[in-house]
Amino acid sequence: MTWVITRLCRDCVDKSCVDVCPVECIYEYKGDDSETFPNQLYIQPEECIDCGACEPECPWEAIYEDASVPEVLSDDTALNAKMMDDQDSFEVPVNEGTDQPTPEQVAENKAKWNLTA
Repeated sequence: MTWVITRLCRDCVDKSCVDVCPVECIYEYKGDDSETFPNQLYIQPEECIDCGACEPECPWEAIYEDASVPEVLSDDTALNAKMMDDQDSFEVPVNEGTDQPTPEQVAENKAKWNLTA
């Protein structure tokens, strides 16, 4: 099993999860194909040791165990795995700190992606 960063991270990109990952398997896309790889973080599934340390650190509630990804976000599991096809265009980002979202912002982001409580 592995963890998946879903589209709830898209354009939010809080990097708190990067700081707690013991194996540095959380990556950011640095290539030019933003249609294939949108602005979000990705977990490299073969490097993930399934520790779960990243999940509680995500203020956007964007990280799920692969078996628990909500149906509406299910395409994101394949997107995380797809990053292995272009691994050279990804790098482990540095957390430069961001403002934490409010509960209202988290709820609005979930609604934008048709994810209800």
